[in-house]
Amino acid sequence: SAIFNLREIDCYDDHERSLLLSQLSFEKTFGISSVFIESTLMENGGIPNSVDPSTLIREAIHVISCGYEEKTEWGKEIGWIYGSVTEDILTGFKMHCRGWRSIYCMPLRPAFKGSAPINLSDRLHQVLRWALGSVEIFLSRHCPLWYGFGARRLRWLQRLAYVNTIVYPFTSLPLVAYCILPAICLLTGKFIIPTLSNLASSLFLGLFLSIIATSAMELRWSGVSIEALWRNEQFWVIGGVSAHLFAVFQGFLKMLAGVDTNFTVTAKAADDTEFGELYMIKWTTVLIPPTTILIVNMVGVVAGFSDALNGGYEAWGPLFGKVFFAFWVIVHLYPFLKGLMGRQNRTPTIVVLWSVLLASVFSLVWVKIDPFVGPVDVAQSCISIDC
Repeated sequence: SAIFNLREIDCYDDHERSLLLSQLSFEKTFGISSVFIESTLMENGGIPNSVDPSTLIREAIHVISCGYEEKTEWGKEIGWIYGSVTEDILTGFKMHCRGWRSIYCMPLRPAFKGSAPINLSDRLHQVLRWALGSVEIFLSRHCPLWYGFGARRLRWLQRLAYVNTIVYPFTSLPLVAYCILPAICLLTGKFIIPTLSNLASSLFLGLFLSIIATSAMELRWSGVSIEALWRNEQFWVIGGVSAHLFAVFQGFLKMLAGVDTNFTVTAKAADDTEFGELYMIKWTTVLIPPTTILIVNMVGVVAGFSDALNGGYEAWGPLFGKVFFAFWVIVHLYPFLKGLMGRQNRTPTIVVLWSVLLASVFSLVWVKIDPFVGPVDVAQSCISIDC
């Protein structure tokens, strides 16, 4: 039975005191249930033979109650670890830090099956939840960058894999910049990429070839087709400029300001209306950034061709380089555009309005500011036209 009066320990001898303190330690760790604690001490688990069925049912109801985990180590050091919406990553990381080893198991018959979200809004919200969980781990004390160095049970490649798992949402920040830069080039008439030297070109070419070689090795190892790889690349861009970007800001708001976010877990069971919501677009702010990027790049392409028509033959050469990058962004976001429009143009009006508004404001403000022109250039241009 549980000990409620700690002063009784002073009346016991050393052996009894050590037993009672050991029981207190087990109760603090696993909770106040003598049957459950006894089962954890059994070599192969199971149920103690001395427990009658009525006591077992009573103890089971007590253990599964909501308040059983309070003031115990459940959720902190044992069981599923709390503190992140991706508790599977956090739990696996702590297990590996304690010396557990994983084995790769991929049977011919799938061990688990579930239906993934099939419409755009639900899919992006699922990616947002995963990315937010990674940001939460990054901003917590369980960050793989520094957690578990004292025990030295986590191998360096394992730590590197976990670091990659938690930092990938932050790649959305440079990705958004890279997706907007082609439109900026077309709107301002400036080519942002400078002329590269031979050394810089060689380094860039080597990096590009290494990425291609890595992708080829992954294709060979996993048996994935080139089309599937390209679809995955497209969705990486779509999720990066939408769900991952929101996850970064929501993660910082949650950890610094205590603003919590509620998610609806994806249903894993399919029903009779399995494809009923395939073309359904639900209103969500996650749709605004990629829609805005699409509109800005399309406006930039139109502005670039208009400027080339007015500038004569010499303006067409630099235009193709700028348009290439803009089309590269549009091609990556094309599945998003296709899913956004749907079968019967069911895109929420608020998404289009906000996207058009943001794209228009960004284009007008950028052209007005023109940050690539310095004060000296402005003064010289004014002198040349007698202003």
